[in-house]
Amino acid sequence: MDGILLGFEVALQPSNILICLLGVTLGTAVGVLPGIGPTATVALLLPITFSFDPVASLIMLAGIYYGAQYGGSTTAILLNLPGESSSVVTALDGHQMAKQGRAGVALATAALGSFFAGTVATVVVALFAPPLAQAALEFGPADYFSIVVLGLLASIALASGSAVKALAMIVLGLLLGTIGQDQFTGVPRFTFGVRELYGGLDFVSLAVGLFGIAEIIRNLEQQHNPSLVTRKVQGLWLTRKDFRRIRMPVLRGTTLGSLLGVLPGGGHVLASFTSYSLEKRVSKTPEAFGKGAIEGVAAPESANNAAAQTSFIPLLTLGLPAHPVMALLVGAFIIQGITPGPNVINDEPELFWGLIASFWIGNVLLVMLNLPLIGLWVRMLSVPYSVLFPAIVAFASIGCYSLGLNAWDVFAVAAAGLLGYFLIRWGCEAAPLLLGFVLGPLLEENLRRAMIISRGDPSVFVTRPISATLLALTLIIVVVSLLPSVRRKREVVFQGEDD
Repeated sequence: MDGILLGFEVALQPSNILICLLGVTLGTAVGVLPGIGPTATVALLLPITFSFDPVASLIMLAGIYYGAQYGGSTTAILLNLPGESSSVVTALDGHQMAKQGRAGVALATAALGSFFAGTVATVVVALFAPPLAQAALEFGPADYFSIVVLGLLASIALASGSAVKALAMIVLGLLLGTIGQDQFTGVPRFTFGVRELYGGLDFVSLAVGLFGIAEIIRNLEQQHNPSLVTRKVQGLWLTRKDFRRIRMPVLRGTTLGSLLGVLPGGGHVLASFTSYSLEKRVSKTPEAFGKGAIEGVAAPESANNAAAQTSFIPLLTLGLPAHPVMALLVGAFIIQGITPGPNVINDEPELFWGLIASFWIGNVLLVMLNLPLIGLWVRMLSVPYSVLFPAIVAFASIGCYSLGLNAWDVFAVAAAGLLGYFLIRWGCEAAPLLLGFVLGPLLEENLRRAMIISRGDPSVFVTRPISATLLALTLIIVVVSLLPSVRRKREVVFQGEDD
């Protein structure tokens, strides 16, 4: 209780409320733009937060994240163009509602369902994060090594597309993470005599290029010209019948999202698709789904926003990112001089509890922003992409350059953007690469520390109970994900991402 009070004391400071408002507004605005999802949004806006203090920086980045998810639902409903993979399901019925003249009802359903789910998930984070962080203090180097292995391999099992390609991206990320000076000896590795690489590849440049610039190049190549089904959204409120219809879907979606959000890889995507499938299964009129069923909007939107909040649990307690946006936040922690993990709650209580309290404040601000200002977001959708992309590229380049005042960072953004674009062309996801890049140093550090402590005895990883349990769980996840029946179901769940 004291922690929650401390959190609201921090989050309700006028400067932090303003930062949170700025974050959710920027997130919503960029998330509304076609083809740019939460990951690209956070990557592009990451540089502007490093001049803030750590609390304000992370509050803003978190606000950008769930603000972009709200914006993604707007494009899914009005343009049938999901802003993010978890919004694919929202587009199925949301866009049909918009065609039937119920765009306002669909948008209000998404906003209210997301607000309720976000509120519940914030409570879940506040309840479960502290005891998990306390338990994590008992972890040794071998245990941390095993949990990183679990996170990486589970992210492969839950990733869309080819598992082999996802594994290849993880390995590439791990290799890129070794560039720079050795953590223990200080000897340069794979720097090829380039002084700028002695500190390793710049995280911000890599993230902005892989997600922001690569997405822009892909969107330009596709040259999509989506058309709005309506330029004037009316009826931004639900009838009593609508409220009765969405009540249980929102509750079920919130529960599923809260549970699945902590899973590494695609937990939020899995939550969205699973909640939609569940609603269709329990519905008395399953044939209405895909034709404008309001339940088909309420359930997945609640699920993916609940998952967005609970995905902070492994980040705040173990220092492990559940998906690419969390990997970006790990980078933000480190750049601010804070090591994410179980010590944050004791060493930085204001940051820990202030960030959690800001989730609820951000959700309130999003409801206040999204419904009254829907006309503004609709007008943004009519801006030609050819006008927007030069400004976005210039903004990203200036932001990266301003961090170190080094032209090398701008060239690194361009190189990472080209790499990300070719990965997309080859059917490879950049998300596992970023997870490998962020977790690689942690994996190496704990592997070498465990081997030093055990005097070179590798059995330490299976003799410690926690480590052995985590490795056994990893093995089970890998085996189960390779079963033919599970692989077929996995392909069905994620096939909408490629549509």
